[in-house]
Amino acid sequence: MFRKHMWRFLPMTLLLFVLTGCLGKENLTALDPKGPAAKWIYDNMILSLVIMTFVSVVVFVIFFMILVKFRRKDGDDALPKQVHGNMAMEITWTVIPVILLIILFIPTVSGTFKFHVNAVPEEHEGSVYIDVTGHQYWWQFDYVGEGFTAGQEVYIPVGEKVVFELNAEDVIHSFWVPALGGKIDTIPGVTNALWLQAEKPGVYQGKCAELCGPSHALMDFKVIALERDEYDAWVADMQGVEAEQTAVNAEAGYDVFQDKGCISCHAVGGEGLGTGPALSNFGDRKTLAGVHDIDDDEKLAAWIRDPQSLKQGAKMPPPEKEISNDEMDALIEYLRSLQVRGADKPY
Repeated sequence: MFRKHMWRFLPMTLLLFVLTGCLGKENLTALDPKGPAAKWIYDNMILSLVIMTFVSVVVFVIFFMILVKFRRKDGDDALPKQVHGNMAMEITWTVIPVILLIILFIPTVSGTFKFHVNAVPEEHEGSVYIDVTGHQYWWQFDYVGEGFTAGQEVYIPVGEKVVFELNAEDVIHSFWVPALGGKIDTIPGVTNALWLQAEKPGVYQGKCAELCGPSHALMDFKVIALERDEYDAWVADMQGVEAEQTAVNAEAGYDVFQDKGCISCHAVGGEGLGTGPALSNFGDRKTLAGVHDIDDDEKLAAWIRDPQSLKQGAKMPPPEKEISNDEMDALIEYLRSLQVRGADKPY
């Protein structure tokens, strides 16, 4: 009965298969490369697909030719002629796969060396080096030469090789920006490295690609590529956050931030500890906890009061003291004031 009606499910199955490509987030695809490393991966993927298609077509053509030519005919019960091999054919079907493997081998190996982190000069003027640390479940970005830390969103200059040195604090994570390059694991006690380059300004979605706990699927981040002058302006503003912070220290929200213990985990400018994401540019961020709408005050309040409700397994604890509604409004206002860019700044 099922086989009789199985064909009815085929159109829906094909539709679901096609629509799976629409479920990803913006720029979370390796099929639209925006950097040289991602383009190399894409080109090799297409080359592999072409070779695989060629082999499949040849095999199926030969298969059906043999199926038709040597099919059993009515009244023919004789035992087919027995053969014990054909040297020419055996050499042919051995050499062809070797040739195809060599075609795949050459660009793969050459690209591996080309896109290895050692391809970037250590002392190249203007190069950006960023230390990345994976946490459950957020990303920490330490700008080595610039002397500041960012969280969840990493800014890079367009058209330049940016070197990422990657570690993990707790478990194995995997750093992946599919539109810009391949993924690489972040492992506790081990430093891995790669470089990425964005060809155009834009916001590129990144994810953790290694199962790291119950909120693995929510461990997102963004790479924001800016023109060099805009990037330099952003760096200067980030370096000047400590001085600018005195302007908001008198706000009621800052007192709540101090009194409820937030400062014990989150650094703002030159104050606080860095066990949690730095919040110096929290008001500039595009997402809350890497995945939620940061403009939703109710969700932000829920995140502060009970992080587990939005990100199961997150190591952020609830506030040390209860926060009233008025205090929460002041705290949210303070957090949104933590900006290094204004309406007149394109970055």
